[in-house]
Amino acid sequence: MRVLNEDPSSGDVRLQVETDEDLWHLYNIVEVGDLVTASTTRREEKSADKLRAERSEKRRMTLGVRVEKIEFSEDDLRLKLLGTIETGPQDIGQHHTLMFENGDSLTISKKRWKETQTERVRRAVVDSRKPRIMFVSLDQDEATIAVLRQFGLKELATVRSGRSGKQYAEKPQADGYHAEIAEKIAASAEPNMPLVILGPGFEKEQLAEYLKKDGRMGRTFVYHTGQSGMAGVNELMKTGMGADLLRESSVGTELEAVEELMSTIGKNGPATYGPAQISAAAGSGAVEKLLVLDEKLREEDLDDVVKAVEAQKGQVIVVSGQHDGGKQLAALGGMGAILRYKME
Repeated sequence: MRVLNEDPSSGDVRLQVETDEDLWHLYNIVEVGDLVTASTTRREEKSADKLRAERSEKRRMTLGVRVEKIEFSEDDLRLKLLGTIETGPQDIGQHHTLMFENGDSLTISKKRWKETQTERVRRAVVDSRKPRIMFVSLDQDEATIAVLRQFGLKELATVRSGRSGKQYAEKPQADGYHAEIAEKIAASAEPNMPLVILGPGFEKEQLAEYLKKDGRMGRTFVYHTGQSGMAGVNELMKTGMGADLLRESSVGTELEAVEELMSTIGKNGPATYGPAQISAAAGSGAVEKLLVLDEKLREEDLDDVVKAVEAQKGQVIVVSGQHDGGKQLAALGGMGAILRYKME
């Protein structure tokens, strides 16, 4: 994401969507009641006579819509903002839907920008420069291909080896299996995208060797896990294997923080959860890391707690609800804190 213009006096911020995943950040920035202005298309109704309206072609115009409903589609990465037209050349007061995709720009006008929202803008600017990470989690029977985006893991494809029993001709079957995986990877890979190959057994090393000879992938990392499939990818991330690589992504940082929180709680260490407990810890300067679910920030104004933590040099980590770490944090009520010391 790129910040095109900021006007502190009016509360207007103009943003440019530079990646698909910026739409996820916008979903967490825009709230009901905001005025969003953008270029859009709308049909102009022309009355040909008193009895019949002539339906015209849609034309492009700039409209300001007061947001009443927000929808985000994870599958096709599209953001929809529904509301009433407040500024523009026509149809003031009527309903309209603004739709945003990669490459679009918009101006967001708020009465008050929350600290967590301005931080989200800063984070989006930084995250847009980070590469996604592709995973191939496999054994000798099946391979799962997934990509790590800024807000969670998405499964892209499954490839089956077609092997059965002990009678298959191993070399030809393996080459065909690996070739199909390579084609699926190439179809979704982006420039400079790291590739992580993982799973039990020796199939992962054989695939890595095949891809090395194939010469189409750049940085490749191989890790052993007890499971294959998406379970293997989650195992890799939760146990901290490849931590240096995964820290390049927001999700890797979030999963690592949630795992630390859950482990500390499990050991009855210096950690807490629940609004009252966290508020008390933040007020006492005891919070080292505050973990907040993005959904909770959309629903509640937590600026006071966030500011109290940051004033005492604590770290605030916003966790996406789209991955396993977010689901664990949701089970704790959407907030958790790792403390500098235990509190009664």
